[in-house]
Amino acid sequence: MKKLFVTVAATALVGMASSAMAEECGTVTVAEMNWASAGAIAHIDKIILENGYGCNVELVTGDTMPTFTSMNEKGEPDMAPELWINAVREPLDKAVAEGSLIIGGEILNEGGVEGFWVPTAIAEEHDIYTVAAAKERPDIFKGAEDDSKGGFFTCPTGWNCRITTGNLFRANGFDEAGFELVDPGSAAGLDGSLARANERGEGWLGYYWAPTAILGKYDMTLLDFEVEHDKEEWDKCTVVEDCPDPKPNSWVKSEVFTVVTEEFSKKAGPTMDYVKGRTWDNRTAGKVLAWMTDNQATNEDGAYYFLENFEDVWTQWVSPEVAEKVKASL
Repeated sequence: MKKLFVTVAATALVGMASSAMAEECGTVTVAEMNWASAGAIAHIDKIILENGYGCNVELVTGDTMPTFTSMNEKGEPDMAPELWINAVREPLDKAVAEGSLIIGGEILNEGGVEGFWVPTAIAEEHDIYTVAAAKERPDIFKGAEDDSKGGFFTCPTGWNCRITTGNLFRANGFDEAGFELVDPGSAAGLDGSLARANERGEGWLGYYWAPTAILGKYDMTLLDFEVEHDKEEWDKCTVVEDCPDPKPNSWVKSEVFTVVTEEFSKKAGPTMDYVKGRTWDNRTAGKVLAWMTDNQATNEDGAYYFLENFEDVWTQWVSPEVAEKVKASL
């Protein structure tokens, strides 16, 4: 009887402690953005905050501009786990200066990247790590309708990157070097061309971005433009359709941070350390996205896959005590 009493009492104390933690943390609203990497991280946050910190997490549908506007004007949701801040730079800087929004950790520590890519095996075999080096080898990169030319895969019609890629293709002299632009027809066509070349060990050259599922599946190398990003040139020509005289330029890294409201930061307690500290690289994010794609998995499935298979990454975001609680919940 005494042993039973001790067990019941201990259980009650654990329950009281959990309730106290939940009450302290309270309900947290987290934006589940409508793209895969942001959706997965939202569910990762939900699992860790609920099981590691005792919060009650509610996921709400989000997108960059609507979520930022709502957080800035209404103070909700509490957190945007993956906000691409280049799109909201000026109003975000103002909100941070006024104290209404707080910037947390850089969730994508390499940022979102765009550019021209080749398979890493091809880059290593032929010493191709720059745009200039790729331009010299049209014989390696097939896919053009004209077999005597190299193929350069651009974006499907309607994508903004089609204009940028076309201008940089001309600016870097690919047309004069024996290349022609290849229209993949669709996103599936672009992915298919990249996958096919990697599966066959062949050359592929074209536009892509990270983090993405396909770059998580295939090892690709981002080529160096060997020039700094020129914003003035970018705005007046690089992104302008049919610009007559484009100059060499490069994409600017998209900075991707977690953003929270001031109200959340006041009540967050130790969870704020987690929000500021968690980060992953594009390769890790890409591997999770690739698994999600291959398995037709949900954002929640992707979150559990990450927590179960990348323990070395996420346990760095939390204390050992919190990590044990999260592990026990999986």
